[in-house]
Amino acid sequence: MPQTRTFLNDIVSSPVNLALVALICYFSYKLIARTFAKAPSASDPKHRKIEKMPRRDFTLAELREYDGLRRDDGRILVGVLGKVFDMSAGATFYGPGGPYSVFAGRDASRALATFSVDAKLFKDEDDDLSDLTSSELSNVKEWEQQFLEKYPVVGKLLKSGEQPTNYNEVLENEVASKLNAISTAISSKSSSGSGAGDASSEENKKEL
Repeated sequence: MPQTRTFLNDIVSSPVNLALVALICYFSYKLIARTFAKAPSASDPKHRKIEKMPRRDFTLAELREYDGLRRDDGRILVGVLGKVFDMSAGATFYGPGGPYSVFAGRDASRALATFSVDAKLFKDEDDDLSDLTSSELSNVKEWEQQFLEKYPVVGKLLKSGEQPTNYNEVLENEVASKLNAISTAISSKSSSGSGAGDASSEENKKEL
């Protein structure tokens, strides 16, 4: 205890030591505060890691469930010109509290075409966009291209009465088609090599 008191007295009695202690405390606080600020919360959808979504199609009603709030995983889907984009990676913009959160779980085609976030533009029935001008249609197509470069397409936005695609069957057909193409290419090369070999044999016979 006497040693502790002597140490504290040395600190208190010297303005330089007091200043050093104050600086140490200040920088320690800043370091700790920065560490906690950078640490993402597991419950915050904006920082939650979301697994890749299996490909599937959605009705407008099904799409509504993916607004970043209704599901535990916080996934955010947005429909644009019949495509459904997984925009969970852009939760800062399209998630709860974001400037474009009104797009989440909705067909945003009309809103993007008119550069508006008015909730009245989001319909609960099919929207064929037939009343849009050519300029507005061009706007939404440009947005679509930008989203294609940044966010994955997870499926199609279904119209009333439209049946969803069986993507397992589509994948199987694609694999089978690629295998057939490879097999055809191998057979073609084999036939070509065999033909060249036969021609070479005939030339050798003539020389003999």
